Amino acid sequence: MKISSAEYVNFFRHSSPYINTHRGSTFVIQLGGATLADEGFDNIIHDIALLNSLGVRLVLVFGARPQIEQRVNERGIHCEFHDDLRLTSKEVLDSVKDAVGSLRIRIEALLSMGLANSPMHGARIRVVSGNFVTAKPLGVVDGIDFQQTGEVRRVDHEAISQLLDDGYVVLLSCLGSSPTGEVFNLPVEQVATATAAALKAEKLILYGSSDGICNTSNELQRQMRIHQARTLLHDIEGEPRRLLRAALDACASGVSRSHIIGHGTDGALLQELFTRDGAGTLVAKEGYEEIRQANIEDVVGILELIQPLEEQGVLVRRSRKQLEREIDLFTVVERDGMIIGCASLHPFTDARRAELACVAIHPDYRKSNRGDLLLENAEEFARGKGIEHLFVLTTRTAHWFIERGFREIHVEQLPEAKKELYNLQRNSKVFEKQL
Repeated sequence: MKISSAEYVNFFRHSSPYINTHRGSTFVIQLGGATLADEGFDNIIHDIALLNSLGVRLVLVFGARPQIEQRVNERGIHCEFHDDLRLTSKEVLDSVKDAVGSLRIRIEALLSMGLANSPMHGARIRVVSGNFVTAKPLGVVDGIDFQQTGEVRRVDHEAISQLLDDGYVVLLSCLGSSPTGEVFNLPVEQVATATAAALKAEKLILYGSSDGICNTSNELQRQMRIHQARTLLHDIEGEPRRLLRAALDACASGVSRSHIIGHGTDGALLQELFTRDGAGTLVAKEGYEEIRQANIEDVVGILELIQPLEEQGVLVRRSRKQLEREIDLFTVVERDGMIIGCASLHPFTDARRAELACVAIHPDYRKSNRGDLLLENAEEFARGKGIEHLFVLTTRTAHWFIERGFREIHVEQLPEAKKELYNLQRNSKVFEKQL
């Protein structure tokens, strides 16, 4: 689908905050064997090259499950699985090495392209791979000897970090070596998860055959907290289960966000990282600070937060009864049991507009992006309700809203129901943003 110049400019402008956020961050990207075999893999390489050019530190971890399967079939070797893990005999291991070696060479070649009139022109990407993953045998599980199938023992994060600092893209495979010189076939998801945890990566990105993780009703889950993902894990199987398990393990190991995207969607990586809605499933770590819908028990905390601002004339005074009536319209930022931020959203559905009101952040927590997160949350909720425009009335924070895409409008442009309640004495300025 061809987009207009105006649409392209609009996308580029809206992606700039994400570009600034991601620059200097460490991303671990898992590329399964099915992803490498996809006809659109060249475009994925182009997107990876773009991330590299934007200053993202990249570790690529690739698997080879279908390629291994092809080789063992061609050689007439019998190969078994248990609990979705391949039992790797020494004979099968030769096929694993063959598949992994061929894929490594292919990936390095694609990342070396620099043809004129191609997305890779002038990229000059330096790629390095090596014995960064130490493995150990999985051993006997449930009475079954997994032979040369292993598990990650250690990731040499110091060496990888130094290479990333020097501007290299680090390439890891599903093979690992032991201190005794043996080679083991490792689950690629485990290598990716262990690497992301060891590097304290900002993101783990997992490619799969589907656009993300679907629930039992086959609905794509755009975002899940850890407890939601754990519940869904029991209802899925196969590749989705492996990917979701890897995302959960990464979050449990300190990675803030894991993304599951589909290799069949062209540009899924860029959509997931540089647009609000993304392209797949985000699994976010639950911390002791979260943004959530307010409930009646939050009224006291909200009152304590907004009263100083009401006394300063920054916010309109609200009684406890009014807050109790409107509590369902509020979103709060809770940190270790304390309300440190809030905002309310009042829809005017007949005009497809909504008022963002009572935006407040505790003074001790204002030097952060919590206000932006509240605004982003409100915008996402409004879009889901079919709201097309968001407006605010403010006396003291005009520039904050202007910097976030709002433009000043006249009071007469407010919805009729809001115009009737406008307080002339406060003389608030009105700003609006199209969603």
